[in-house]
Amino acid sequence: MNDNPCTQLRRDFPIFEVSVDDQPLCYLDSAATTQKPNQVIQAVKDFYQSQNANVHRGLHTLSEQATTAYEAVRGKLAQFLNVQSPEIVWTSGATASLNLIAYGLSDSLKKDDVILLSPLEHHANIVPWQLAAKRTGARIELLPVDAQGILQLEQAKALIEKLKPKVMSICHASNALGNINDVAALIASSKSSGTVTVVDGAQSLLHLRPDLKQLDCDFYVFSAHKALGPTGLGGLYGRYELLNALPVYQSGGEMIDTVSFSGTTFRPAPEKFEPGTPNIAGVIGFGAALDYLMTLEHDSLFQHEQALYRALVEQLSEIDGIRIWGDTANNVGTVSFSYKNEHHYDLATLLNTHGIAVRSGHHCTQPLMAHLGIEGTIRASLAFYNNQQDISRFIAALKDTISLLEE
Repeated sequence: MNDNPCTQLRRDFPIFEVSVDDQPLCYLDSAATTQKPNQVIQAVKDFYQSQNANVHRGLHTLSEQATTAYEAVRGKLAQFLNVQSPEIVWTSGATASLNLIAYGLSDSLKKDDVILLSPLEHHANIVPWQLAAKRTGARIELLPVDAQGILQLEQAKALIEKLKPKVMSICHASNALGNINDVAALIASSKSSGTVTVVDGAQSLLHLRPDLKQLDCDFYVFSAHKALGPTGLGGLYGRYELLNALPVYQSGGEMIDTVSFSGTTFRPAPEKFEPGTPNIAGVIGFGAALDYLMTLEHDSLFQHEQALYRALVEQLSEIDGIRIWGDTANNVGTVSFSYKNEHHYDLATLLNTHGIAVRSGHHCTQPLMAHLGIEGTIRASLAFYNNQQDISRFIAALKDTISLLEE
């Protein structure tokens, strides 16, 4: 791969032909959702045009073809994550996956058991655990995070040793700040306590491509749309014995073994967590995304993203009044910043007139924003299809926006 891998790969993403307010699109919102390459778009189109049928139920040719293609993606993802195919459950996304796990683990929680989270978590990794705690009498404790929004690792490991949590659920990388958390060290520290470890991988699947055997977590959740795939799809990895021990979360067709009015029996995992007709086109599209990613050299892409990130941080730091939040030394490529007392919505609205797509607000992390003592930030998040021109355009537009706000 050449020194600038995005130059050729960027052409695979048709969205970059789009203009916003007569300006070429500068997309810096990949933490919210990634753009899709032609290969993914074509795979979804091809399924509906020439292969559309329901899976698992039919003996006719289209159904058998769709089933084969659908189940093949489970195997591709298992290979991508270095796990076994039966350990992969399809859901509608990371949020649904976290709800499934939190509901299922409630059966093993009792009064005063500790559920350990961090202030960095997305609401989807907070609220399901709050509900689990309310149902069971368990209590939520928080890992230590400093005033900049950085997890304090040694203090965190000491807290794990002290509290001996029943469950620890933590993001691999913060969606709001981009921090990469050393989840492997936290997981290792929890082993002696028998803690069930859950990793929110929504921001890490694309950028970090974790080896889950090496990470050694019990559960890992993801959303396909944050890794070049379609929206409305995601899933979870679960260590098989733990996954199979979870109770049924939703019921219906497909996940049953036998049904009678005297009782129902269920299939083993993963099928028992996949009732109804699945998002077949989404899975097949995600399969194309995985194929695409597996042909690319991950280290080169990561180095490219990191070079862009360092340039963005450096140029932002030169603007008087900018404050960057989070860990700039260990980051997936997300810059979250404030400018003096200006409202983040005003900045984002004016940046949009330059064709710059960034995110503003609390990023579904209201507890984190309260911890930092702010209402929200501007978030610019990168992926490998970005380039230095995007950085230059963003910085120029931001300077122009600041000038307008200060007139």
